[in-house]
Amino acid sequence: MILSDLMGSRVEGSDGERLGTLIDVRFVIDGNPRQLLADARLEGIVVSPRSRASYLGYDRKDMNAPALIAHFLRRRHRGTFFVLWADIERVERGGVRLRSEFTAYDPRWSARVTG
Repeated sequence: MILSDLMGSRVEGSDGERLGTLIDVRFVIDGNPRQLLADARLEGIVVSPRSRASYLGYDRKDMNAPALIAHFLRRRHRGTFFVLWADIERVERGGVRLRSEFTAYDPRWSARVTG
């Protein structure tokens, strides 16, 4: 399965309850760069309960212009959350199932961010 097969997939809890749609994924770069690239690791997924579209980059803290579009997209994606890859129980064509004890993070969160 390739990543584009997962985009737009249904995301559900361990009990089968629909939680939303997979709208984005987050990668982190691990290790030292080799000849071309460093190793990329899938950190987790972004789930939106209201929309099948991505944030178009407006989920980043410093993206706020044009203000009207930023406001519209943030409102449209209210309730959106980030889930670590370790909290995913199963991935199959058309759907992702989360573990029963998954943690929902702010979609701007990253394990690389400390504080």
